[in-house]
Amino acid sequence: MTEASTTTRSALLRYVLAATLARTADGGAVVAIVLLVTTSGDPGWLAGALGACITAPHLLGPFVARSLDTARDGRRVIALASVVHGAALAAAVLLHPVAHAIVPAVLLIASGLLGPLLTGGISSRLPAIAGPSRTSQRRAQGWDVATYGIGGTVGPSVVAAVSAWSSPLTAALVLAAGTSIAAAFVMLLPPAPPAADARDVPRPARTLAVMLSTGPLRRTLYLTMIVAFSVAALPITAVASTGLLGTDAAAAGILTAAYGSGNLAGSVGVMVRPLEGNADRLMTRLAVVVALTLVAVVLAPSFVLATAAYAAAGIANAYFFAATLAARNEFAPPEMRGQVFVWTGALKITAGSAGTALAGTIMGPAVQLPLALAIALTTAAALVSTTERSWARSIR
Repeated sequence: MTEASTTTRSALLRYVLAATLARTADGGAVVAIVLLVTTSGDPGWLAGALGACITAPHLLGPFVARSLDTARDGRRVIALASVVHGAALAAAVLLHPVAHAIVPAVLLIASGLLGPLLTGGISSRLPAIAGPSRTSQRRAQGWDVATYGIGGTVGPSVVAAVSAWSSPLTAALVLAAGTSIAAAFVMLLPPAPPAADARDVPRPARTLAVMLSTGPLRRTLYLTMIVAFSVAALPITAVASTGLLGTDAAAAGILTAAYGSGNLAGSVGVMVRPLEGNADRLMTRLAVVVALTLVAVVLAPSFVLATAAYAAAGIANAYFFAATLAARNEFAPPEMRGQVFVWTGALKITAGSAGTALAGTIMGPAVQLPLALAIALTTAAALVSTTERSWARSIR
C-alpha cells in the first residue's frame, strides 16, 4: 500500500467519523425535542411545533451555504456550524422548562438552519479526500451513503435508549456533544483550497437557476426530490399494512428495520463494487429500480415477502442515493459545488417531509394509495429524465 493510499484511507476514516456523528445528531434531534416536550407535560401541538422549528429551516440551508464555496478553509465553516448547531440545541432543551416557548423555538430554528451544513455541506468535502479516480470517488460515496443511513437510524435509537436510561434532556445533550466531537474530526480532514475566487461564486438564487438550467443537475434535483418523496411513504405504509399482512402493529418496526438494513447493505455494495457509467443515466435507471421495489412492497402477499421487499427498497435507494452524490460531484461547477450539494440535500429533506405528511393524510382506507402514487411519480420522473436527455442529444 502506498503512502498516498494510506493517507487517503486515514482521511476517509476521519470523514466517516465526522459525518456519522454530525448526521446522528441531526437525525435524532427532532425525536429528542418531541420526547422532551411531551414527557414534560406540555401539549402535543407544542411538541410538533418545536419539532418543526428544527426541521423546517433545513429548506433555508442553501442561503447560508455560499460560505462553503467562498471560505479559504471550508472545514472551518462546517466545524463552526457543527458547534453552533449543538450549542443552540443544548440551550433550547435546557431553557425549555424555564423560559417562554418562543425562546427554545428561536434557538431550534438557529440549530435547524445549520443542519444542511452537517448533511450536504459535509458531503461537499468528500471529493477532495476520496482520491482522484472516478472509482475511488464512487467507492467513497458508498461510505457517505452509509453515514446517512447510520445517522438516520442510530440518532433516534440513541435518543430512545438514553431517554429510557436517563431522560430526553440527557439524550438531547448527548446529541449536542456529538456535534462538537464531529467538529473536531472535521478540522482533522485535509485542507482543500477554494475552487474559485470568492467574487466568482454565485449567490444562492443564481446557483439554483444554474441547477435548473443545466440538464444533469436539473435531473439530479427532481429525481432526488421525487424518490425522497416516494420512499418517505414506506414507514407510514408499514404501520398501516400490518393488518393486511396478518400481523400486529408492532411488526411495522421489523419492516422499517428491514428497509434500514437494506439501505446499509446497499451502501456496502457501492463500497465493494462502485457504480460504473454516466451518473446522469444511472440515476434514471436506479429510480426505475426503486419504483419496482415499491411495486414489490404493494404486491407482497405475506409478511415475509413484504420484509424482503422493504429490504430491496432500501438497497435500491442506497444505490440511487450514491448515484445522485456522484452526479452532484461530477456535474456541479467547481465554484458552486458546495451550494449544489446543500441545495439538493435541503430540497431532498423537504420532499421527504412532504411525502411523509401526504402519506399520512391520504392513507385512509386505501392503505396502498400512498405507494401507488409514489410508484406513478417515480416512474413518470424517470420517463421525463429519459425523454429530456434524448431530446438534448438530438439537438446537438
